[in-house]
Amino acid sequence: MSEITRNGEDFTVDAKIIAEGLDLPHHAIARAMQSGAITTRFEKGEGSDEGRFRLNFFYRDRTLRLTVDADGNILSRARFRRSVK
Repeated sequence: MSEITRNGEDFTVDAKIIAEGLDLPHHAIARAMQSGAITTRFEKGEGSDEGRFRLNFFYRDRTLRLTVDADGNILSRARFRRSVK
């Protein structure tokens, strides 16, 4: 399986990428997503960003943001820590 695959408007991201990006063990990803500990947000590019998609993964104070093209190729990867109040 490639790291990111697309099926229509849905993307499937390999758990290894999410684990590395959120600094979690690989085996914890499925359970954390099922329990709602990891949440996601999908954004579709418009205008000059048409054909690009932003896949965001949130866990506690951590965010992983992947920008991908229509084929699921990673264009950029960013990790953030947010202050949680």
